[in-house]
Amino acid sequence: MSTINTPYDDTALGGKATSRDEARELLGQVMGFVAVAAGFAALGAYLGRDLSGGTGLLVFIGAFACIFGLNSAAARGREQLAIGLLFAMGLLLGLAVAPVIADYAKTDPSALWQATGATAALVAACGAYGYATRRDLSSWARTLFWALLGLIGFGIVAIFVSIPNSHIIYAVAGLGIFGAFTIFDFNRLRRASADSAVIIAASIFLDIFNVFLLLLELFGGARD
Repeated sequence: MSTINTPYDDTALGGKATSRDEARELLGQVMGFVAVAAGFAALGAYLGRDLSGGTGLLVFIGAFACIFGLNSAAARGREQLAIGLLFAMGLLLGLAVAPVIADYAKTDPSALWQATGATAALVAACGAYGYATRRDLSSWARTLFWALLGLIGFGIVAIFVSIPNSHIIYAVAGLGIFGAFTIFDFNRLRRASADSAVIIAASIFLDIFNVFLLLLELFGGARD
């Protein structure tokens, strides 16, 4: 029996139809990239467990440089370079948070397992909704951008101003924002073309990474 390919009407592709087989292939490719990036992050968290906080900050800067480089490489069609920068970003982010992960592993290992399980459940639920809905959620982009800026601003203020339960407020608000980003990015994936695979994989990886850290803060309490 031959396979029937039902096209999706994709306004993001200028009316170009994407078959179900092509959509499944792209989903598998993107999630494969995400899984490998997560593996590099885990490796970085293991290798960098003895890094100092100052070194971690420098590594964070390197990770941000990878993000900008990845977007530039993808825009120029240099896919292999973009993939390499995606994996480098995962490794550097793992190194950056390694001291914090090591601290939890020593003092409260249950928080790590709880955060990991909750991250998987939240991302699966939000991702499934975003990918399954037929609505085009591209209008969310601006709102989510400003919400993220607001969260960053609140975090900076909370460093200098004593706000009761500020870490809980920050974590809960952050989970709402990155849960919405996860829905948005999986919705983008549904409508994307193959040349967007690396960019979307990077976005989904960053969603997962931030959700994990926010849940870790909730389950384990605030850390410096």
